[in-house]
Amino acid sequence: MSVQEVVFGFGAHSIIDDGPELLRMAEQADHDGLDLFSLSDHPYLGKRLDAYATLGFVLGRTQRLAGFANVTNLPTRPAPMLARTVAALSALSGGRVVLGMGAGGSWERIRDMGVPRLSPADAVDAFEEAIVLVKMLSGGGAPVTYRGRHYQVDQIEPAPVAAPPVWTGSVGRKSLAATGRVADGWIPGHAADWLSDRYRSSRPVIDEAAAAAGRDPREIRTVFNFPGRITDRPLPATRDREGRWIGGSVGQWVEELTGAVLEHGVSGFMLFSPEGGTPDRVSLSHWAKEIVPAVREAIAKKDG
Repeated sequence: MSVQEVVFGFGAHSIIDDGPELLRMAEQADHDGLDLFSLSDHPYLGKRLDAYATLGFVLGRTQRLAGFANVTNLPTRPAPMLARTVAALSALSGGRVVLGMGAGGSWERIRDMGVPRLSPADAVDAFEEAIVLVKMLSGGGAPVTYRGRHYQVDQIEPAPVAAPPVWTGSVGRKSLAATGRVADGWIPGHAADWLSDRYRSSRPVIDEAAAAAGRDPREIRTVFNFPGRITDRPLPATRDREGRWIGGSVGQWVEELTGAVLEHGVSGFMLFSPEGGTPDRVSLSHWAKEIVPAVREAIAKKDG
């Protein structure tokens, strides 16, 4: 995926019984030309499909669709093993993997899994170290020795596979700065969009940290988890009183997303249901067959 390419996908929070339906949706999305699908990663929930086992299964059933955990529950998936997992998925799928990374949100449940609890500051330090280490353990080259506060490896051979793009779900200022220094993309938390105060106050932190590290902030894409209804007729208002997007007709979605790309520099959208869950198949079909092609066409005309 190039930095300039705008990507479109859908997100799922799938329980084990949803497995066959998820596979059908992913295969249809792949056929209809979507770029991405994502799965949440909450290993302490027994009814949920394991994110990485499911990613491998879905990637094996598709041809062009990329997948990622939105976002990886890092404390339960140590970075050296995570590096091996994503390298294998990338090699087997022809590079159709994004590494979504989180510092760990539900620490009470994470601790219930037998993982020692970290302070917020330590969790972010471990998060940044993990991103650095995953990239070091990718792309071949000499054996890696790494001495961080949270991760240490000795003479570990990197996988001969390029590191996948790393997108984070950073929320706090320290985590946002880490994203600017070492990540390739950002997914704003709480389904905040480009008109939200959260986005307007957070993105500059990423950009400032990136610039301070000698990086071009424009190389760090912003991808939005975007819930909403797709209606048969236009709605009188597409946003509620608090300014949050609620949805609208196909035409209203196309206008909104095209403006987000052209006026706000948005580089990706993940469709979710209005409640923030997996979209239904009818909505996913409208998204993939009507909204996404129209937005792509509008962007191409403007670029041309």
